[in-house]
Amino acid sequence: MIDLRSDTVTRPTPAMREAMAGAPVGDDVWGDDPTVAAFEAAVAEMAGKPAALFLPSGTQSNLAALMVHCGRGDEYIAGQRAHIYRDEGGGAAALGGIQPQPIEHDADGSLALDKVEAAIKGADIHHARTRLLALENTFGGKVISEDYLGRATSLARGHGLATHLDGARLFNASVATGRSLAALCSGFDSVSLCFSKGLGAPVGSLLLGDEAFIARARRWRKTLGGGMRQVGILAAACHHALEHHVERLADDHRHAALLAEGLGEIEEIAVRGCDTNMVFVALPEAHCRALGEFLEAQGVLLAASPVTRLVTHLDVSEEDVRHVVAACRAYFARCTA
Repeated sequence: MIDLRSDTVTRPTPAMREAMAGAPVGDDVWGDDPTVAAFEAAVAEMAGKPAALFLPSGTQSNLAALMVHCGRGDEYIAGQRAHIYRDEGGGAAALGGIQPQPIEHDADGSLALDKVEAAIKGADIHHARTRLLALENTFGGKVISEDYLGRATSLARGHGLATHLDGARLFNASVATGRSLAALCSGFDSVSLCFSKGLGAPVGSLLLGDEAFIARARRWRKTLGGGMRQVGILAAACHHALEHHVERLADDHRHAALLAEGLGEIEEIAVRGCDTNMVFVALPEAHCRALGEFLEAQGVLLAASPVTRLVTHLDVSEEDVRHVVAACRAYFARCTA
């Protein structure tokens, strides 16, 4: 199947499985897993951060960061459609007693800084205390501009806030812009990086920060159920992805552009946007279910809806993209015949 639902659906390559099988391991809770330690050190150095912590998922990584930065009754500011606010099961509120303050996104994925500043709450006992500004890059496939991120983090520092970056797809931003990982992480007190999306590892995220932050995050990881044992087997997959799958993200971006171009030639489909490895299209609502079923019969999986996200990744080739476009064209030609 050609699966365009997300870049989380990738499967380990044979070389990645070989790296996993041969990984030396220890007990990570005791700090004895050499593969985990080597991976954490390598990414911390690449990102320009003093320390890193391996976690099972980006959701747990973000939650651990929130628990370190904020106490019960505190507040963090994030985008209305940010993953850390909308798509992580309300963990900050349910487990940390932390209140979110959502801000609507501008068209480029950023949060208007005047709205961010207006939302910051201080010492008034009627309000939750604002402790953190959380941003996301990329957002909906869009790369957030370096200039904006610099101004946003400066604003936060000026108000005494910590800053966290959800960098689930930050490697896509790095490849798209040619900027180093360290440059993209600059100015943030903590950064979460995911390796199970575009980089193709089966499991794993890293949380980055200074030594004191990571020591506290390690305790929260244990509290949240994330104490792991011979997890070097998974870290080896992530390390392999780091060494072999970063530059090839440019192929995913090229395939997304090709997909957008092809779908844009079909009268019934309106391309709403294409950035990095994501294409957003508007589909006729009356056709969504039938189109999804038709495409699945043609070996294509997507979550068809009036506004549909299509994501290219490690397991999608140029030939696959052309097949998807042809299948969509065939469906609508059949409907109008």
